[in-house]
Amino acid sequence: MHNKEKKYKIALLLVLAMFVVFGNRTLLAQNAPSVVVTWEKKIPSRTVPTLQAVVNPMLRRGSPIHDASLEALHRLGADYVRYAFWYPYPKLAVAELRPPDANQTFWDFQYIDPLVEDFQRASQGHSPVLSFSTIPQWLFTTPQPVLYPDDPNQVLWNYSQGTDLHDVGALGDYYARLVSWYTQGGFTDELGKFHSSGHHYDIRYWEVFNEIDGEHDTTPQQYVERYDAITQAVLKVAPQMKFVGLALSAPSDAPRTFAYFLDPKNHKPGIPLDYISFHVYATPSGDQTLEDWQYTFFDQASEFLAVTRYILQLRDRLSPSTKVMVNEAGSILAGDMVQGEPGHVEKTIPPAYWNLSGALYAYLYAELAKLGVDIVGESQLVGYPSQFPSVSMLDWTNGKPNARFTVLELLKDNFGPGDDLSDTEVRSNGSLAESDAIKAQAFSREGHRKLLLVNQRNREITVELPKECLGATIQNIGGASPDTVKQDVGDIKVRLLPFAVSVVALKD
Repeated sequence: MHNKEKKYKIALLLVLAMFVVFGNRTLLAQNAPSVVVTWEKKIPSRTVPTLQAVVNPMLRRGSPIHDASLEALHRLGADYVRYAFWYPYPKLAVAELRPPDANQTFWDFQYIDPLVEDFQRASQGHSPVLSFSTIPQWLFTTPQPVLYPDDPNQVLWNYSQGTDLHDVGALGDYYARLVSWYTQGGFTDELGKFHSSGHHYDIRYWEVFNEIDGEHDTTPQQYVERYDAITQAVLKVAPQMKFVGLALSAPSDAPRTFAYFLDPKNHKPGIPLDYISFHVYATPSGDQTLEDWQYTFFDQASEFLAVTRYILQLRDRLSPSTKVMVNEAGSILAGDMVQGEPGHVEKTIPPAYWNLSGALYAYLYAELAKLGVDIVGESQLVGYPSQFPSVSMLDWTNGKPNARFTVLELLKDNFGPGDDLSDTEVRSNGSLAESDAIKAQAFSREGHRKLLLVNQRNREITVELPKECLGATIQNIGGASPDTVKQDVGDIKVRLLPFAVSVVALKD
C-alpha cells in the first residue's frame, strides 16, 4: 500500500511538472515580442531618403496627372531626387536623334525642355541628380539605322542597339553640350553655331548612364573609357559637377565591374570617382500571390544587403572617398517584366501590395543606413500600365499618393543625415514567428528620440515597446491604406497593422 501511494505521488508530481512546463511555453507563446533599445550605444547616420522619377508621357504637360505628380514632388521636398531620361521614349530622352552632316545639326529640345523645366521648378531649393542615360543611337555601329517613332509618347523598347561605340570623343562632346544647355545658357554645336537656351540651372550631380550591365553589353573597360570621356568634357563647362557612376541593375553579378571602376589606376589622371550607384528590386515569381510576396520581398532584401556589404568592402579598399547611392529601390511584380510582349494582360494589383512595398523600402532604408550608404532612392514617382505600374508611387488615374509615397514622406519627415542609430533588438519572448516579422530601429538627434517599426507580415502583430515610449506619439501607415494615422501611446504593447510602417516619437 505504501509503495502504491509513493508511485501515485510521483506520477502526480510528473503530471504537475508537465503542466508547469507546457503552461510556461503557452504563456511565452502568448507574450508579445519586445523592442529593447540601448540608446547610448550608437553610430552616426548620413543616409538620405529620396526617390527616382523617370520621364514618360504621364509627366508631360497635358497629362491628366501632370500637375498632381509635380505637386507631390514639390511637397515632399527631397534632396538628391534622381530624374532619369530613359530610352523607351527616344524623343523625351535624346537631344540629338540624328547625326550632324556637313550643312546642319539636329539638336531638338522641344520635348525635353518642358520636362526639365517642370522638374527643376518642383525641386527648387534642393539638389537633384540628372541622368540623361540614353546615348544617341547613331554613335553606335549597327547593321542599319535604328528607326524611332515620330510620336514622342509611343514606346520603343529596342532603341538602344549596338556595342561598338565608334567615337568616344563625340560622346563626351554630346554630354558637355547637354550640360551646357542647362547650366550655361546654351552651347556651340558641331558646326560652330551657338544655340541659346536661356537656362542657368544649378545642377551639381550628373549620373553617367543607367544599368550598363543591361544596355549595349558594356564591359567594365568600355564603361570606364566612356565615363572618363564624359567627365572630362563636362567639367570643362561645369567645374562644380559631381558624377555618379555605374548604376548597375544586378550588383550581385558585377564584382569585377565594381572592382575595375573603383580602382583609380584604371582611369585617366584626375578623373573624379564621386559616387557609385546600383539598384535593388524585389521581384516575385509569376505564380506567387500576396501571401508569398510578404516572404519573398524581405528574403531578397536580405540577400541584397549581403551584396551591399561586399561592395562597400571593395569601395573601402580601392576608393574610400567614393560615396554610395542605392538610387532605385523598390519592388516590381512579375507581370511588369513582360509588359511589352504580345497579348500581355495587366493583372489587378491588390491594394495591400502598395503597403507591402512601402514596408520593404522602410526596411531597406534602416538597414542601408546602418551600413553607411549615403542615399536610398525609392523607385519611382510615376508608373502606369505598359510602363511598370507596380513601381508607381502615385495612382496613375488621379495622381494621388499611394502607400509607397506616404511611407517615404513619413521617413523623410523624421529621419535623415545627422541622426544617430542606437543599438536596437527585437526579443522573441518565445514567439519567433512574431519577432521575425518585426524590424525595429531607434534614431536620435539632439536629444530627440524616435523608433521606426516595420511589420513585414500581412497580419496584425502586437509588439511591446520600451517603457520610455509611454506617452509618446505614434504615426502609422498600414493595412491597405496610404493614410497616416497619429495617436498617443497609452500602453507599451501596441498592435501594428499588416505591413505597418510606424514612427514612435518619444517625449523629450
